[in-house]
Amino acid sequence: MAERHVLGISGGRDSAALAVFIRQTRPELDVDYFFTDTGKELPEVYEFLGRLEGFLGKPIARLNPRRDFDFWLREYNHFLPSAQTRWCTRQLKLAPFEQWVRPMLATGDKVTTYVAIRADEEYREGYSSKHERLTVSLPFRESGVDKRGVLDILDSSGVGLPKYYDWRSRSGCTFCFFQQKIEWVRLRERHPEAYEEAKGYEKSALEHGSPFTWSQGEPLSELEKPARIQQIVWDYEKRKQRDLKKRPVNPLRPLESIEDIDDLFGEDEGGGACVICHK
Repeated sequence: MAERHVLGISGGRDSAALAVFIRQTRPELDVDYFFTDTGKELPEVYEFLGRLEGFLGKPIARLNPRRDFDFWLREYNHFLPSAQTRWCTRQLKLAPFEQWVRPMLATGDKVTTYVAIRADEEYREGYSSKHERLTVSLPFRESGVDKRGVLDILDSSGVGLPKYYDWRSRSGCTFCFFQQKIEWVRLRERHPEAYEEAKGYEKSALEHGSPFTWSQGEPLSELEKPARIQQIVWDYEKRKQRDLKKRPVNPLRPLESIEDIDDLFGEDEGGGACVICHK
């Protein structure tokens, strides 16, 4: 029997910071890194993975080389994934990981998978192991690393943040249904071809009887109307100013005053995220 160590990279800041943290604090571990590719990632994600590989000094395995989002969308009769039916997380994230790790377990190896649940996320739960030789480890929670700590790790290592954090809070899957409405507006501005593709998926889904749209209760064809975009931007700016007024000023950490879109959900958006994708 061998001991294996695996760490999933979502394309987001927390899992990247965890990879850096493990490399810096436990250099004796031979960690296998993996990324489950939905086939619908933002270009910024691939750029960030390359940057992270440079720091880690080893490749990040790409899973899902053949069965991407389009394949599973057809399997689910063009019904879009949603907060109520998260088939994308199940089929594009969890299943590929379990298939990838299965041969390791079959040979009798003990596998530890490291998950980036932070110390300030008591409400979150990571992947639940179904195998006696697959152990889940939460190093950030064990070491007291919170959101600020994650940012410090990425900054001090030189890896930095993925560029999409300039305009969105979710990790890099283009069509994440947990996006805020302001993020759909920004997707349309930055990647108009991806926004049009999302509209096409939505139209096809509605034709096949799907009750869901990407953005809760509002099709993208309505969201993109000029008056509606103006209202979304105005609502978001109002929430941002309200949030900034509530934050205490800390001269020792000026970056804490910088906008964090992840904290600024609208009243009709609800928040939330699939932990496997978002981390």
